[in-house]
Amino acid sequence: MHTRSKKHPLVLGGGAALGALALTFGGTTAANAHVGVTPSNTEAGSYTVLEFGIPHGCDGSSTTEVSIQIPEGIDAVTPTRNAFYSVNTVEETLDAPAVDSHGEEVSERIAEVVYTAVDPLPDDQRDTLELSLRLPEEAAGQTLYFPTVQTCEGDEAAWVQKPADGQDTSELDMPAPEVVVTASGDDDVGGGSTQVAGDTAGGEPPLIITSLIMGGLGLVVGLIALLRGRRTA
Repeated sequence: MHTRSKKHPLVLGGGAALGALALTFGGTTAANAHVGVTPSNTEAGSYTVLEFGIPHGCDGSSTTEVSIQIPEGIDAVTPTRNAFYSVNTVEETLDAPAVDSHGEEVSERIAEVVYTAVDPLPDDQRDTLELSLRLPEEAAGQTLYFPTVQTCEGDEAAWVQKPADGQDTSELDMPAPEVVVTASGDDDVGGGSTQVAGDTAGGEPPLIITSLIMGGLGLVVGLIALLRGRRTA
């Protein structure tokens, strides 16, 4: 009886350790989640709504502003209204006039969209910001990057890094949100996100699933130990 009482807590302790590891792993995932983007459509020449996920603040401080840069080739952008932010756009003059999606000639384009929080977004809360735009017809097979600067009360996080040739985005510390444009008729919704987090735009789901599996294994080990203890008691 004395020997069993020693083994029983040890086995249960192993299960508890696995569960704790899963929780710790999942917590680390949430803390390191990146600002990412999820497109509603990826076909070249089509309209899409880009959802940018803001999973957390900057090292604990609340988010006050999010600035999203628009890649060249996209001349018209419509921000989705958001009651928690004021929205401003920054325009730039085109080198040469272009024809927009409505067939009209334009000499300027929106190069940046800036969301300023009415009240700072707390570090422990997340939010999403949406932009509607048309993907360039000539961009099929290309990756479009949307460098995003997250300004906080006490810090700043610049998600602006782009991979070099042959480099994987996962190797970057502060990757810019990205969208892979597909050929017409070959829509494969996806985008660059590394991050964010419980965030589909952030690249977290696979890690969260791993955490759940590890936690489940801990419970199984604990149950087996409990049943063995009852049978031998």
